[in-house]
Amino acid sequence: MDRLSDRETFPSFFRTVPSDRVQLEAVVTLLQNFSWNWVAALGSDDDYGREGLSIFSGLANARGICIAHEGLVPLHGTSEHLGKVLAVLQQVNQSKVQVVVLFASSRAVYSLFNHIIHNDLSPKVWVASESWLTSDLVMTLPNVARVGTVLGFLQRGALLTEFSHYVETHLALAADPAFCASLNTELDLEEQVMGQRCPQCNHIMLQNLSSGLLQNLSAGQLHHQIFATYAAVYSVAQALHNTLQCNVSSCPTSKPVQHWQLLENMYNMSFHARDVTLQFDAKGNIHMEYDLKMWVWQSPIPALHTVGSFNGTLQLQHSKMHWPGNQVPVSQCSRQCKDGQVRRVKGFHSCCYDCVDCKAGSYRKHPDDFTCTPCNQDQWSPEKSTGCLPRRPKFLAWGEPAVLSLLLLLCLVLGLALASLGLFVHYWDSPLVQASGGSLLCFGLVCLSLFCLSVLLFPGRPSSASCLAQQPLVHLPLTGCLSTLFLKAAEIFVESELPLTWANWLCSCLQGPRAWLMVLLAILVEAALCACYLTAFPPEVVTDWQVLPTEVLEHCQMRSWVSLGLVHITNAMLAFLCFLGTFLVQSQPGRYNRARGLTFAMLAYFITWVSFVPLMASIPVAYQPAVHMGAILLCALGILATFHLPKCYVLLWLPKLNTQEFFLGGSPNSGEGEDNSGTQ
Repeated sequence: MDRLSDRETFPSFFRTVPSDRVQLEAVVTLLQNFSWNWVAALGSDDDYGREGLSIFSGLANARGICIAHEGLVPLHGTSEHLGKVLAVLQQVNQSKVQVVVLFASSRAVYSLFNHIIHNDLSPKVWVASESWLTSDLVMTLPNVARVGTVLGFLQRGALLTEFSHYVETHLALAADPAFCASLNTELDLEEQVMGQRCPQCNHIMLQNLSSGLLQNLSAGQLHHQIFATYAAVYSVAQALHNTLQCNVSSCPTSKPVQHWQLLENMYNMSFHARDVTLQFDAKGNIHMEYDLKMWVWQSPIPALHTVGSFNGTLQLQHSKMHWPGNQVPVSQCSRQCKDGQVRRVKGFHSCCYDCVDCKAGSYRKHPDDFTCTPCNQDQWSPEKSTGCLPRRPKFLAWGEPAVLSLLLLLCLVLGLALASLGLFVHYWDSPLVQASGGSLLCFGLVCLSLFCLSVLLFPGRPSSASCLAQQPLVHLPLTGCLSTLFLKAAEIFVESELPLTWANWLCSCLQGPRAWLMVLLAILVEAALCACYLTAFPPEVVTDWQVLPTEVLEHCQMRSWVSLGLVHITNAMLAFLCFLGTFLVQSQPGRYNRARGLTFAMLAYFITWVSFVPLMASIPVAYQPAVHMGAILLCALGILATFHLPKCYVLLWLPKLNTQEFFLGGSPNSGEGEDNSGTQ
């Protein structure tokens, strides 16, 4: 019994048979190894069985093994007591339980198996306790093979081959009256030590022993019990040897030995018994290895075959095991869940459950989990997963199809801008170039080219530097371009709508060094607004774990829409004034209509950026850099297509119109118009 190991209650208790707890730990490990988590547990109706069931119940619950049915087997097979067992057996017989742990004395097992055989109950796997696994009473029961498969653990010990000869010799001597008479002289002393002698024991003969017991003795199947007794006697002898300080030949002292002296020497004592090293621990127990035995039906009496061992860990020899139909029985309330599924318990037992798939972003950590474990923030998982995968960083990569398409568009727009610039430089002295602004026209094209090149800041992995540089490098070149167009629009408005005296003076202010001063002023205002933007609303690199399920999004975060409006103020005002100055201007017959191109250029600007705002607000964050790139290139392309490219068309394919009369006219108030043909 396990409670005998309590040193406060039993300070002088020692044993050479391991505690029942060790044996039951081996049993639970065996059940786990075969995934038998839905079992019945029976015990004899005595202290041995009740305590064994209590220990097994605690160990099984701690290891996730459910006890479907539990009961006590009476020691005497009366109808009243067996009625309770019958109810338990009927439940076991009708359920999915295929394994029964039977921790009982041999008498209780005999009556139970006899009842099972006569009622023709279905065979089960019986996990036996050491007390009845080798019991001659149980093993010789007629038709015992019908109960099913029997497994159990036996303490391993040294084989005492001479013991059977010792039994035969002393039982033969017991039949000799002279030998019995010689014992009478020692009777008084023996009764003081051992108690009253049993009179019937004087008449036991060799033939009185059962054939099964004689067979087990000769085969050495009871050596674990014999060795335990041998080791117990040997341990006391060793303690006495140590107390008397004896050597191999003699003992130096012959003083009487007190019991406390003997007990003191037995604590934590190590000794050798038949080449087996044994040692008592602090609780008076010894640690010995167990053999896993299986009943093999080779004759009416089963033979015990060793099919494994237990010494803290279970070692099995599967090739030596014999199962019905050569298949290991299954004893589970519910099937094992598949990978990526967890258990949802139904009822009172944790072994009865439904299997539920783990959702994306979670996984099953252990096979017996009841809840899915969420992945870490930097990980992801698909549905029905048993592990998490690292999230890859996601940003607008250079190799993405959208970026490649935008880069092709950049090459087109930049190529058109540079080609236009080269063409204007080539025809620098022509009336068309001079009427369009000359150096201001070329400066505007350079700024427009830089505006296009700013899209290269958006692809690739974002950094603090690229986030800070994006908006200033987008809007400063655009300001330079729009300021030149604004000057041209103001000049057209003054020439067309104001009196001649005012027009001449204002036109002189809009040309020459003063024009460049106004361009510089516009750029400085935009630079100041960009500085405010970077100071008050600095963009930063953000790692967003929520937007994408399998990747981590890295992007430049805009603090607010106010910050976006701040950098657009200058350009929007320039475009709006430019549009107002050219929208109502009347063209003169036979003259080049300089206002029309500016009007459509500003319309292209407004259409692009007004569409950009709702699109940016509704599109996923991952695609916002691509939208920004597209808006920049479409804005540049719109200005090129409506203002610069028509002039290139005139230079290349309508050179007859490139005259001073057509573009410059005779006086400022003439409007320097164009014909009504619509040529721009």
